[in-house]
Amino acid sequence: MRTGLYPGTFDPVTLGHIDIIRRACALVDKLVIGVAINRDKGPLFSLEERVEMIERTCAELSAQTGTEIVVHPFENLLIDCARDVGAQIIVRGLRAVADFEYEYQMVGMNRVLDDSIETVFLMAEAQHQAIASKLVKEIARLGGDVSSFVTPDVKAALKERLA
Repeated sequence: MRTGLYPGTFDPVTLGHIDIIRRACALVDKLVIGVAINRDKGPLFSLEERVEMIERTCAELSAQTGTEIVVHPFENLLIDCARDVGAQIIVRGLRAVADFEYEYQMVGMNRVLDDSIETVFLMAEAQHQAIASKLVKEIARLGGDVSSFVTPDVKAALKERLA
């Protein structure tokens, strides 16, 4: 069984994330969505809320693709999380050149820590390349319409949280 790990903060999960999850399902039998506990970022949503949003979003996707999707919070090194969940690959989404530069450094460090775990980059589809959770929160905070960037459930959660 090939297991992949797709890590992120997912604060909140966006259509860009969902696009990467859907496409990663074609590469693995089991996809673990690693939800990072990153206190330094000061997330808008609690860990529990982020996990619940992803579980709701991915339930139908798992049924459609036949890929087991598991949501797994983590606070340790990414490479240690990959070992913990038995992942052979780490899936990373790319939107722009700036993403690649950062991710390239991360791959190099992770390869030193454990060269048996590969990293796979998936480019976001064109319509999702500009989506960033930080920008979605900003648009929502200023009363803008985020329905092109998130699911209706996430839009409602943003509206409730920012009311």
